[in-house]
Amino acid sequence: MRGVRAYLDGAPADRALPKVRHLMSTLPFIEAERILGGTAQFRRTNLALFLAGFSTFALLYGVQPLMPVFAAEFHVSPATSSLTISLTTGAVAVMMLFAGALADAIGRKRIMCVSMTLTALLTVAAAFVSDFNQMMVLRLLMGIALSGVPSIAMAYLGEEIDPRSVGLAMGLFIGGSGFGGMVGRVVTGALTDYASWRVALMVLGGSGLIAAVAFWRSLPESRHFTPRKFHPWRLVTGLGEQFAVKGLPWLFAMAFLFMGSFVTLYNYVGFRLMAPPYNLSQTVTGSLFTVYLIGIWASTWMGSLADRFGRRRMLWITVLILLAGVEFTRSDSLPMIVLGIATITFGFFGGHSIASSWVSRRAGPSKAQASSLYLFFYYTGSALLGSYGGVIWADSGWTGVTNLVTLLLGLALLVALRLSFLKPLSGSK
Repeated sequence: MRGVRAYLDGAPADRALPKVRHLMSTLPFIEAERILGGTAQFRRTNLALFLAGFSTFALLYGVQPLMPVFAAEFHVSPATSSLTISLTTGAVAVMMLFAGALADAIGRKRIMCVSMTLTALLTVAAAFVSDFNQMMVLRLLMGIALSGVPSIAMAYLGEEIDPRSVGLAMGLFIGGSGFGGMVGRVVTGALTDYASWRVALMVLGGSGLIAAVAFWRSLPESRHFTPRKFHPWRLVTGLGEQFAVKGLPWLFAMAFLFMGSFVTLYNYVGFRLMAPPYNLSQTVTGSLFTVYLIGIWASTWMGSLADRFGRRRMLWITVLILLAGVEFTRSDSLPMIVLGIATITFGFFGGHSIASSWVSRRAGPSKAQASSLYLFFYYTGSALLGSYGGVIWADSGWTGVTNLVTLLLGLALLVALRLSFLKPLSGSK
């Protein structure tokens, strides 16, 4: 600082600013520090990304417990009613590939904020549809809008957070996703019983708008982001290059299998519990999703354990936890089914936290594109397997659904074990 003062000492006011610019141009090695865990800025960042995850999953999955209601009101099958989830997640999967490249060109924060706002407004609009086709169109548009949050948030964390704290930060973001998924499902279930599903969607959309405003005010601007011009061909080649990075294709496969299994179970457990012999109400069925609190804790705790003991040592454990949860849900005992749902939620959020932070660590400079591909497979698994599960449910009931998920998780275990032999990057586990 003394050198800077001496350099500027006595400079006229109209020459001071050019001198500062010249001085900064001669110091290219100076780089802003990354956000350290435990600091006020780290807390602000995590609050903003927690809200982003909350809003994304609340608006995306808040309609999941309403699938039996839509099937009855609009006279469609369970598999068709699942399109309220599958169309949205399918659109998210495809558009996310472009959202990452767009964010590389114009920045992270602006895209995420616009995305959150549009998604909330479309949710409010869905409360006024008169037929199921209108609902599907709005849910498709919502998927396009939603694509601007998940992969960009992962890229932002990978760029701005100190590597020693990125697992915890990613876990908190995913924890926000879990909390949003829980609140969205519980609130829509209860409001549907006591008012209507239309009121439920209006309340859900209003909460999304509040989250968007708080996000804009809390998230620090990017300091390690370097904009790049948007070139469609570079987008294609850049995505292809990610498959050449060792470990990333296996992590993409984990995303497909993890999310496909999880959504398939959650899509149809409501149909099972609202039918005989359980005959649970919409409110009680929705309240079962409070087990998402376990997922919130699991994502942060498992993220911290992965930072400490290594991702390759922890990922396959989460798959075994998921398999155990599926076996619990095969029981006819309601407490065992609830225990199974809780166990599945723990394993899924823990595994997703580990895998997504691992993508950010291995991706190198193209974090947004790698995150986009990870989430492309993540939401593609949700869209394809979630809808296919409806066909299995109609044909074979819950036994068929659990058999399908057990097969998928068996494949996930093989992938996780393959990843455990992956050569670590320098300074990572």
